[in-house]
Amino acid sequence: MSIDYSSDDSSCYPKTSYWNESTNCCSWKGVSCDKATGQVIGLDLSCSLLVGSLSPNTSLFRLQGLKRFNLASNDFNGSSIPSGFSQLVSLIHLDLSDSSFSGSVPSDISLPAKLISLDLSQNNHLKFDSHSLAMLTRNLSKLENLFLNSVNMFDVVPTSFNNLPSSLKRLRLEFCDLKGEFPSEIFQLTYLEHVDLSWNSLSVDCSLSLSSSSLNPTPPCLPEDTSALLQFKNTMSIDDSAFYSYCYPKTNSWNESTNCCSWEGVTCDKATGQVISLDLSCSKLVGFLSPNTTLFRLRGLKQLDLSSNNFSASSIPSGFNQLVSLTHLDLSDSLLSGSVPSDISLPSKLISLDLSGNDHLKLDSQGFDMLTRNLSKLENLSLNLLNMSDVVPTAFTNLPSSLKRLSLEICDLQGDIPSEIFLLGYLEYVDLRGNSLTDVPSKLKNLTEVNLSNNKLWQFPSFLRSAKSLRSLDLSKNNIQGSIFNWESEGWEQLIDLNLYNNSLTSLEQLPGKNILTLDLRSNQLQGPLPAPPPSLQKFLISDNKLTGEIPPSICNLTSLDILDLSKNYFGGIIPSCLGNFSRGISIINLQKNNLSGKIPDFCVELSSLTTLALNDNILEGLLPRSFVNCTVLRFLNLANNTLYDLFPRWLSVLPVLQVLILRSNRFYASQLQPQQVSNCGRDAGNVSCLRSPRGPENYKNYVKLTMKRLELELDLDKSLTNFTLIDFSNNRFSGRIPKALGELHALLVLNLSHNRLNDTLPPSLANMAALESLDLSSNKFGGRIPSELTKLTFLEVLNLSQNNFFGPIPVGHQFNTFDIDSYAGNLGLCGFPLSKKCGSEEERKPPTPKLLEDEDSAIPFIWELVMMGYGCGVVLGLSTGYIVFTTGRPWWLVRMVERDWQRNFTRWARRIGRKRN
Repeated sequence: MSIDYSSDDSSCYPKTSYWNESTNCCSWKGVSCDKATGQVIGLDLSCSLLVGSLSPNTSLFRLQGLKRFNLASNDFNGSSIPSGFSQLVSLIHLDLSDSSFSGSVPSDISLPAKLISLDLSQNNHLKFDSHSLAMLTRNLSKLENLFLNSVNMFDVVPTSFNNLPSSLKRLRLEFCDLKGEFPSEIFQLTYLEHVDLSWNSLSVDCSLSLSSSSLNPTPPCLPEDTSALLQFKNTMSIDDSAFYSYCYPKTNSWNESTNCCSWEGVTCDKATGQVISLDLSCSKLVGFLSPNTTLFRLRGLKQLDLSSNNFSASSIPSGFNQLVSLTHLDLSDSLLSGSVPSDISLPSKLISLDLSGNDHLKLDSQGFDMLTRNLSKLENLSLNLLNMSDVVPTAFTNLPSSLKRLSLEICDLQGDIPSEIFLLGYLEYVDLRGNSLTDVPSKLKNLTEVNLSNNKLWQFPSFLRSAKSLRSLDLSKNNIQGSIFNWESEGWEQLIDLNLYNNSLTSLEQLPGKNILTLDLRSNQLQGPLPAPPPSLQKFLISDNKLTGEIPPSICNLTSLDILDLSKNYFGGIIPSCLGNFSRGISIINLQKNNLSGKIPDFCVELSSLTTLALNDNILEGLLPRSFVNCTVLRFLNLANNTLYDLFPRWLSVLPVLQVLILRSNRFYASQLQPQQVSNCGRDAGNVSCLRSPRGPENYKNYVKLTMKRLELELDLDKSLTNFTLIDFSNNRFSGRIPKALGELHALLVLNLSHNRLNDTLPPSLANMAALESLDLSSNKFGGRIPSELTKLTFLEVLNLSQNNFFGPIPVGHQFNTFDIDSYAGNLGLCGFPLSKKCGSEEERKPPTPKLLEDEDSAIPFIWELVMMGYGCGVVLGLSTGYIVFTTGRPWWLVRMVERDWQRNFTRWARRIGRKRN
């Protein structure tokens, strides 16, 4: 995505400009995370000045925990809404309104079955047909808000709306080109409060539809309920600075002059006017929940949601026994502390209880015993992050038989898991990750998803042969040892997701499952040849093991593969020739750090979705395949530490989104080129801010190492690197002088040209790199005086000019007053602070300019503009054994590219650095 700063909407601002690799993504503008898992659950990029297209393989679909997704009021250039929303299984709110989408609405937009709110309005070139609408009305059984105004529905017959879910509250269909008679049944929906059908060509039989309509005026709220709600509001304050970006203060709409049944978050019984539901989740509330809170006076309350607020470490008050009709209670993520009161289990009709995310809350054995004994109708129980260290696992034997979902993540549980839990007749989901459990039962019943990661399991569970319904199993981060035998891998007909990451498995007789989609076996001790994976696989991760032999050509039978990671093993032989083209949908291939030899096969001969290719640290040889020019969505290419011998691949500059190119430690060479022969290799090339490798399963990371500020850093390429520009050509054989044009790269943060054979004086124009934080020119053959203009680099934190031929006084002022003698070591002609050598006439005489050595061993002809192509791609280039010489010349294409975003980005960047230093 790019940013359009010319927007005339002053309320919009580029939220993504604040995204920074050096900070936690959970603190970024528009991003909200689950406090227990760190998983992104909310993404609000509404009105963010975004311009671009949403591709079918957008990495946003990999945010599998996403619940709220808002891209409203941006400019997606008339692109289609991509298919893939079926992957966002937790999604409850989706807003794509007013974003210049066009084309047909994909049918799978209705597949996130938990969707409560869908807004596609104000996309005038978007079209909804009868088939897509039929799927939507059939699948979204929990939908409450449906806004499709200004969407073209010319082909939709009004009777298609007959199947709208009974949960619907608000329906907007104005300006939709609807024709014919609108079905009167719509107006009989029990919870429907608002309908807008204006500016269509519809006829409505009002005598039929409104005689007993749910659209009658809202019933008057009971005075005692109004009083209770207003008193509760007065005990709370609003903190606009402390919550997720999508939160808003619902209580601001509460006014004693209006009917409380019309207030935000309040739902009343249509017959009696009694408050039956109160949803104040994420309402920016701050205050204490007192024992006599007036909420306990809402005797008709069935649903109470106070999650994601700040109750200032107050205790959960006693008094829930007064809410005799309560069926749903959610107090999660609300900074509650102390012990869970025993009477929270007294509302015997409770179906769902969520206290998760309150890590200072404690539940002891007595409280848990009362909870399991009294709540005979409980279906959903979530206690993640509660301190349950006093609860013995056998206490779970009394869980009600009605239970469907149980989540006890990071609860300090220890010992064996009672088998009775897994035999509950309706139980479908169990999450026990992050505890100290040592064993699991031998049988399952109807479970579909089990998460036992990060416990102390030591053997492969024996329940798997009876797990006929199991679809997802996570056993990662345990200490499971030995082998998986054939009999243990049988009977997994429904399994689609298996995670065994970070265990101690040594062998696999057979990979489990016949229909599995995601298999993660990374970081084990697997030995021998690669086992044959099932052809259904989409993500196959088996890196960091001890596998040997060749990569079998049968790997190309995985035609649905999206991610293939065989890195950090001992595979030898050649890369199968079919590997570059066996799957049109593959986005990541990682074969780095093996013993692969031979030539690189052709990649992307046909259309390809390849975004990441890592072949580094092998013994590959020969030429780069020219088919790489067809990899039009390739962002990351690492070929370092091989024995490739070829012309420097300037032809890679045609790849429009290439952002990381690593070629170091090969044998690339180059001929003389003119500046106009080197083209722009990426629209976002001026910095690495757009760098984002597609995400795979949880914990799947892509790294590249670089040296910056005298430290070796490992950049995580699965996170966006905002405002990060770097050139590192250290440890090569470059010779010649630094061209003046280098100073025109104003956004550069790090420049490392150390350990080369560069000579002549430093151009004063280097002082124009105003953002520079680190400058390393050590171990070269530079001479002359250090330009005094460099003192203008007021952000400079690291300077290393050691082991050169500089002479004369060291400049004084600004950051130069902070550098120590190590910055200048080995320059015998220098004088002045911080050196002990004082400056005088003798020291200031200019010595003879050192002779430039350019014999056959040291001359490395290479054009500067070509080398700088790496910067244009947002790339750190290392060409350790190339033939390169710096020559002067003005790479105008590069300067324009780096300057493009300079004026609009640098002021904000400078302020950020200023705040950091203050």
